[in-house]
Amino acid sequence: MRAIWKGAVSFGLVSISVKLYSATEEKDIRFHQVHRADGGRIKYQRVCSLDGEQVSYDQIAKGYDVGGGEIVVLTDEDFKNLPLTSSRAIEVLEFVPNEQIDPILYDKAYYLEPDGAAGVKPYLLLREALENVDRVAVVKVALRQRETLATVRVHEGVLVLNTMLWPDEVRQAAFDFLDDEVKLRPQEVKMAASLVDSMSGDFHPEEFTDSYRGALQQVIDVKIGKKDTVVQPTTEEPIAPTIDLMAALRQSVERARAARGGAAEPAEKRAGHATVTPIKKAAKAEPEHTEPAPKKAAARKAAPAKAAASAKAGSGDDGAKKSTTKKAAVKKTPAKKAKAA
Repeated sequence: MRAIWKGAVSFGLVSISVKLYSATEEKDIRFHQVHRADGGRIKYQRVCSLDGEQVSYDQIAKGYDVGGGEIVVLTDEDFKNLPLTSSRAIEVLEFVPNEQIDPILYDKAYYLEPDGAAGVKPYLLLREALENVDRVAVVKVALRQRETLATVRVHEGVLVLNTMLWPDEVRQAAFDFLDDEVKLRPQEVKMAASLVDSMSGDFHPEEFTDSYRGALQQVIDVKIGKKDTVVQPTTEEPIAPTIDLMAALRQSVERARAARGGAAEPAEKRAGHATVTPIKKAAKAEPEHTEPAPKKAAARKAAPAKAAASAKAGSGDDGAKKSTTKKAAVKKTPAKKAKAA
C-alpha cells in the first residue's frame, strides 16, 4: 500500500506521527468506452463552451454558479487563504461511546500507521486506551483541501480513521407514510419477530460474494478464450501528432488567405459565437471597402500604355512632337474606356 497522507494524531500534549492508507478498494470490473466497429478508445477533450477552444489543465479554474448565468471564478490563491487549522493534524476533540454514532454518518475508512520508530510507543498506548474504555475518538482532519469530521477506533490491532459526513449533509427521512396511522396486530408483530429469530446468526462477511461480478468475469474469460478480442493498432498514438500538425497547417493557410482578403467567409464561420472579439469584427468589416476595385483595374491597364508611349518617345529626335501627340492620345484613350466601364 502507498501512503496518501502524512500528519500527526494530537490529543492533549501527546502527538503521534502517522501515515494514512486507504483501507478499502473497489472490486468493480471497469470498462472503457470504445468504438463498436473497431474497438478504438473514445477520447474526450476539454473545450470551452463559449469560444470552442480546447483548454489545458493549467488554464482551468473552479467556478461557482451564482445563478442567472453568472459564475464566480476561484483560483488556487483563493483556496490557500482559507483557514485549515488541521491541515497536517488529526485533532482529537473528545472520546465518545461507539454506539452513540449513527452508522449513516460514516463515509470512508483509512488505516493509520506510526511514522517512524518514535511514534510506535504512543501509537500503541492510544490503541490500548481506546480498547480498555470501549470508546472512539472524535477528530477533525483536512484531506484534499476539505476539513471533515472523523472517528479513530481500533480494528484488528490497527487504528482506523473513519471520515464522516457533517450532520447537515444527511437528508431527513420525510416520507408521507410515517404520518399514517396503521394498526399492527400483536399476532403479526409476534410472527415477524419469530421470522427474524429463525434467520438470526453471526455475521461472517467472507461468506458473502458478488455473484454479478463473478458471472461478468466469466463472460469476459469466455470471450478471451475464443479470441473474441479487438487488437488495437500500435500506430494509433504516433499518428495523432500528424493529425494535429495537418490541422495546424490548414488553420495557418486559412489565416493567410484571410490576411490577403480572400477568405472572409471561413473567418465568419469561426466567429459563430455570442462573444466576438474586436479582431474578428475588423476582419469582417474589410469587404465593405472593396467597391473602388474597378478604378484600380483601370489604372493597371493604363500603366502598360504609359510604358509603350515612353518607349516610342525615346526612338528619335525628329519624331518627338509626333510621339508627344501619340502619348497624349494614349493617355486619353484608357480614360474614355474607364468611363465607359
